[in-house]
Amino acid sequence: MLELYRQTGKMALGSRLRQLGEQLAEQAARVYPLYGVTIDPKWFPVFFMLRTGECLSISALAEAIGHSHASVSKCVKEMTAAGFVSSQKVAGDGRVNQVCLTEQGRALVPRLERQSADAAAVVEELLQLSGNNLWEAISEFEYLLTERDFYTRVEDKFIAREQENIELRDFDDSYAEAFATLNYDWIEQYFTVEESDRAMLEAPREYILDKGGHIVMALANGEPVGTCALINHDGARWELAKMAVAASAQGKGIGYLMGRAILDKARQLGAESIFLESNTSLTPAIKLYRKLGFERMVGDPSPYARCNIQMQVLLEPSIGAIADSAS
Repeated sequence: MLELYRQTGKMALGSRLRQLGEQLAEQAARVYPLYGVTIDPKWFPVFFMLRTGECLSISALAEAIGHSHASVSKCVKEMTAAGFVSSQKVAGDGRVNQVCLTEQGRALVPRLERQSADAAAVVEELLQLSGNNLWEAISEFEYLLTERDFYTRVEDKFIAREQENIELRDFDDSYAEAFATLNYDWIEQYFTVEESDRAMLEAPREYILDKGGHIVMALANGEPVGTCALINHDGARWELAKMAVAASAQGKGIGYLMGRAILDKARQLGAESIFLESNTSLTPAIKLYRKLGFERMVGDPSPYARCNIQMQVLLEPSIGAIADSAS
């Protein structure tokens, strides 16, 4: 085993698979002359798909072998120059070319099939000797990556690690300036600050807390980096609002942490639903709201000019809230 793989372990899976692929490709290339198959090994996938005599378009070939249209087109040009394939227009649609084996190409098919059968037998032997079915394992691995790609899985690990340094705290007056600054910065980045914003941001205790609402602050190493509010409108209508995360702390899942905290607080207060107002241009925010369970709805007219979407989530009250109401 290479020293790199010994030290990196499974993290270097991609590199090791690529090296294995290159090793197999180099060794397989030496097989072609044994059978008198005089094609470039990189042409094999196209040649194999055409071996039955069926003519296929470049798009169909690209889809069948999992290569790009451009790479298949280049391969076909090389095979055409070598005399193994030719192209012809599809009857009734002069825009589409079909690729077919020439007589010279068809003459190689029996040799290619013998080579393929022997190569398949060797691969089967290797799979049995290894004690692990690598082919099935790769298929399962590919399925898992299709279900949830590698980047997303690593991103989850990154976010979880970053969130270890995030602390959520209830608002007190010492956070008043941070609450206003975080929201002003966010609004001014995308929209224009409105009078409704200023009133609430300059007096959060009067407009939010004293009316039964709640504000959560997110701290990173003791510094405020995010905030979100739960606003009580009339005891029945509750709103998630004034969610903002510092630019330096975005992409770490802080909005989701605050959103969950706000929903939990709403359940404790016995809320049955929460609405929010946003703008569809804020794609990451809309994605976050949907992840939190919000769905599009139509409510009362918004006091904000920037609002073009309203969303709502229905809640079940927490056990504590049920106990309080029973007592």
